[in-house]
Amino acid sequence: MVARNMSVETSFALLGLTGFPEVQISLFLVFLIMYVMTVVGNLGMIIIIKINPKFHTPMYFFLSHISFLYFCYSSTVTPKLLENLVMADTSIFYSSCMLLYFMSCTAVVTESFSLTLMTYDRFAAICSPLLYTVAMSQSLCPLLVAGSYLWGMFSPLVLLCYTLQLNFCRHNIINHCFCDYTVLIAVLSSDIHIPHLLLFGFATFNEVSTLLIVLASYIFIFVTVLNISSSSRCCKAFSTCASHLTTMIIFCGTILSLYCVPNSRNCQQTFKGVSVFYTVVNPMLNPLT
Repeated sequence: MVARNMSVETSFALLGLTGFPEVQISLFLVFLIMYVMTVVGNLGMIIIIKINPKFHTPMYFFLSHISFLYFCYSSTVTPKLLENLVMADTSIFYSSCMLLYFMSCTAVVTESFSLTLMTYDRFAAICSPLLYTVAMSQSLCPLLVAGSYLWGMFSPLVLLCYTLQLNFCRHNIINHCFCDYTVLIAVLSSDIHIPHLLLFGFATFNEVSTLLIVLASYIFIFVTVLNISSSSRCCKAFSTCASHLTTMIIFCGTILSLYCVPNSRNCQQTFKGVSVFYTVVNPMLNPLT
């Protein structure tokens, strides 16, 4: 193999979701409908939260940012996926591929910590209701969200900067429907041990740290709810947390299975399917959960 720096080559070739032309039009229509539902649902939630004063609370503030992040990484991935299903030319420029990876990865990492902030909000509301306005003040919430965005950009940026220094081989075909980091380093001619190690380290730290915070918070929430004498208040507390906990389990379970489990990427079709689930299907489900 002849190694080349990414500045020499002009593009990658994305193989897409499937190699069967007879199903591509059907898949295009399905994903188009899902994308429209994602855009309408998540942007609709942001607008409703913005214009309705009764939703001007920390929980809905975090929820509006999560909806924005769902919209962002779905809009980063889905248009290229749709294009590859109907266009003969499935190439993508190196610079575009790296930019799409950075944007989508930033949104996913930021979402992970934003979901954790919602857990902290529920913990403060249920376990310390008298101190809730202090623990979740109007000045603190924007700082917490800003911190999530900053960390969400940091880890993808480190991975991107390291990758830009490496060489790609002549075989520049990506067996995926978008520019995921794992498939990018698969076409490196350099040693891929360090990129895999960096990815595993960042992904494991992000997911394990958020899961530990969520687990600890919900243990305290569960104990507090059990001590509530009123059954109606108890049901209300559980119903408030149920949708968020479901979203957190689905999201973190998907990310852990993709990036934090050794040999989880052996089946490329399974990897593509799970990747499409969390970038296309999960954002569509957000307004419904």
